[in-house]
Amino acid sequence: MSGPRSGSTVGRVRALVRKEMRQLFRDPKTKRIIFVSPIIQLLLFGYAVNTDVRQVPTQVVDHDRTAVSRSLVEAMTASDYFRVVGTSDDPGTIGEALDRGDAVVGLRIPPGFAADVAGGRTGRVQILVDGSNSNTATVAQGYAQRIVNRFAQRTAEDRRLLPTGGIELRARAWFNPSLESRVYNVPAVCGVIVLLMSLLLTAMGVVREREMGTLDQLLVSPLAPRELMLGKTLPVAAIALVQLGIVIAVALLWFGIPLRGSVLLLLAASALFILAGLSVGLLISTVSRTQQEAFLTMFLFILPAIILSGFLYPIETMPEIFQTLTLANPLRHYLEVVRGVFLKGAGSTDLLVQLGVLGSMAVGGLLTASWRFRRMLG
Repeated sequence: MSGPRSGSTVGRVRALVRKEMRQLFRDPKTKRIIFVSPIIQLLLFGYAVNTDVRQVPTQVVDHDRTAVSRSLVEAMTASDYFRVVGTSDDPGTIGEALDRGDAVVGLRIPPGFAADVAGGRTGRVQILVDGSNSNTATVAQGYAQRIVNRFAQRTAEDRRLLPTGGIELRARAWFNPSLESRVYNVPAVCGVIVLLMSLLLTAMGVVREREMGTLDQLLVSPLAPRELMLGKTLPVAAIALVQLGIVIAVALLWFGIPLRGSVLLLLAASALFILAGLSVGLLISTVSRTQQEAFLTMFLFILPAIILSGFLYPIETMPEIFQTLTLANPLRHYLEVVRGVFLKGAGSTDLLVQLGVLGSMAVGGLLTASWRFRRMLG
């Protein structure tokens, strides 16, 4: 008895999956959403979500007017981090440029700067930064500090003024030597896109069937509730995996993001994450009567999920109550896996906690969604 029943179940689910695939790809707009939209989103996020600072407008006030002071200004501009937009002898021009927004950084070199450097004394310069954009101000201030320190060391070496003692600091960044924010952000965008598409296709697909009246036809068919749920989720899961492959290929080939870890580990974690996302989409479909309601409910979930994932803001900087809330967010755990596999070459033992949480969320979410789905059909 179990063999024929199992065979008929597989056949019914297979037929429903074929029907869902035909329905999804019948509309050319849906094809573009599924295959073209992830690429566009990855390119937009990859270039737009960028915390690197380049060509910062800089106002220079050089009271020294020597070859040494000019060399310092050239060192600032040669780094490509700073761009001189104005020079003056009046220190008040820095404040005016910052007030107008013409400059973000002001560099003031006092009189006697070259003499102090030549005499082995500490040559002091002043950096003023517009702090209205705290991220840009912090990064620009750090760049300026490193350039000035490097310039001072090089000048002292050229003039044989280095002290015999002291401490030399040599800094090196692991996993992202150039400290490019794109290397950190692009792998995380993959998780955001996959979650968004999983929610969209699952939630909207079921509600669309209800609005069109075809869900009632499926209810009078021989399909059991679990077979109907499988038929609705399996095509979306397959499409999500294809989308994941597309965005990973773009990340590797277009952005040049390193993939140092195991591809199989990434696929396994992605499968668990997709199942968790599908379960949320099914839950949204069970509480929504129209596609508009489903879309709004999905939006209410996706925005907090992104904010509390560590994608935009470090989790460590959030209040403790929000740090606790992030533990219930599957996107937070998946981003830790993606960044660990891409950038650090982390293995399964390093990511065991994240994989366990994703697996628990996938199983618990699917069980809850299945229960709600049966209640909706009943």
